[in-house]
Amino acid sequence: MLYYLYDGTFEGFLTAVFDVYYRKEIPGRIVTAETALPLFTDIHNVITAKDKAERVFQGLQKKISQSAIHMLYICYLSEIQDIERILLRYIQKALTSPVSIEINFADDDVLTLSKIYKKVLNERTHLVQFVRFQKTADGMYFALTDPVYNVLPLCADFFQDRYADQQWLIYDSRRNFGLYYDLTETEIVRFEHPPVDLKTGSIVREQQDDDEKAFQDLWKEYLQSITIQSRKNLRLQRQFMPQRFWKYLIEK
Repeated sequence: MLYYLYDGTFEGFLTAVFDVYYRKEIPGRIVTAETALPLFTDIHNVITAKDKAERVFQGLQKKISQSAIHMLYICYLSEIQDIERILLRYIQKALTSPVSIEINFADDDVLTLSKIYKKVLNERTHLVQFVRFQKTADGMYFALTDPVYNVLPLCADFFQDRYADQQWLIYDSRRNFGLYYDLTETEIVRFEHPPVDLKTGSIVREQQDDDEKAFQDLWKEYLQSITIQSRKNLRLQRQFMPQRFWKYLIEK
């Protein structure tokens, strides 16, 4: 089986699509370098090139709408197994079809991507809803999260607009990167050893603001005081607030 290895970026994936057409071959899989490969595998190393990616992008613009191209990027962020191969098939169909395929839900790949698209956007909505900030000793607000899909890049504009007057850092513990806003712009940051308990999301005590622990205790007391124990419905809570987010919710 032929494997295409790329750098894990969307631009790198589009470069891989360009190479598929240029080399006139169909890879069995398109994977990142971290993927474990079987022995005696044929490999093509994709070297990310902006001009190649741009040519694929321009070709898609002639065949499908801007929203459909954005949908491809959203689905790419799902990181589900073999998403690259599904996207490649969609792109091949889009480029060869005389009419737009984006609403042809009778096609398996179109239908599959539409479902993935909805799941990723739902996860993005959950992340926006369930992020909980903690104030650090230097006045920055920090939050840890662990989304199923790689949706943090989709949240940058929302948090920058919503908290434009505060320095904040939202960190994805699963993918080991975060978004840091310095009151001017948002950038991607990475920590070799994040200063936080990855099980609870709590920053180390020495780096907490002096009043942070008191505010957390007050928030928990408030939630307990308004809870009507006889009407507590954990099943309904899990429906509206997926349990995977609970570990980083201060009130939980």
